[in-house]
Amino acid sequence: MHLLFVDESGTPPKPQASNPRPYFVIAGVAVPETSWRGLAQGLNALKSDKRFNIGGEIKWRFFGEQNGDVQNPISHLSKDAKHAFRTEFFGLLTARPEIKIIACVTSVVAAYRTTYVNSDEDLYEYTYKPVSERFQYYLQECGSEENPALGIMICDHRGRKQDERLRNHHEKLVTKSMDHFSAYENFVETLFLAPSHQSVGIQFADMVAGAVGRYFNSKDQTYAKLIVPCFRTGPGKKIQGFGLVKFPKASWV
Repeated sequence: MHLLFVDESGTPPKPQASNPRPYFVIAGVAVPETSWRGLAQGLNALKSDKRFNIGGEIKWRFFGEQNGDVQNPISHLSKDAKHAFRTEFFGLLTARPEIKIIACVTSVVAAYRTTYVNSDEDLYEYTYKPVSERFQYYLQECGSEENPALGIMICDHRGRKQDERLRNHHEKLVTKSMDHFSAYENFVETLFLAPSHQSVGIQFADMVAGAVGRYFNSKDQTYAKLIVPCFRTGPGKKIQGFGLVKFPKASWV
């Protein structure tokens, strides 16, 4: 069984938003069930290290220099300590080659130029779809007809209405048989949603989405380059189209 933990970078901008970030990212971290406990233990050990002494959840936005969240559990860390923590945090992923990253980067301007993306929730769903598809392809690669690899998707909880809409979207993806939909034969159950502070996997997905979003929106590859070895790849170790998808494909800018 493989667990794909999913989270987004920032908030999907509305069509009328002024000066939105150019790119919106949803990232998934695929963890085999046998690797989850070790990953969780590794994170707990890193947080309790005397260099860091972190008591709360890990979120990308907490590392921002201007973040003033009163519940920010890393506000006591220096800039160098924050960098060291993020470096070692991503090292927990790269130390486990069986863990894979799948992400979709949407060009906001190009998406809203299409006829079918008309709201922020449309934007979210069309960014989510390629991640779910590549997870299905990955499961097919991991198993065989005789012994198929199965998977579950687990997303960050956002809000009651948003969660309900995403559940319905996920259900349509996995149950409909259409030319432009994948056959999700390796998926188990429905979409699960969990608060990030209660999910180690979603905290990793949040940090990965943040690193990818930082690279595309600010051209800062400091942390994105650390996780390159974790991306799902195709022939020739190609990441584009396999572990990293761009939407909309034909007009991405």
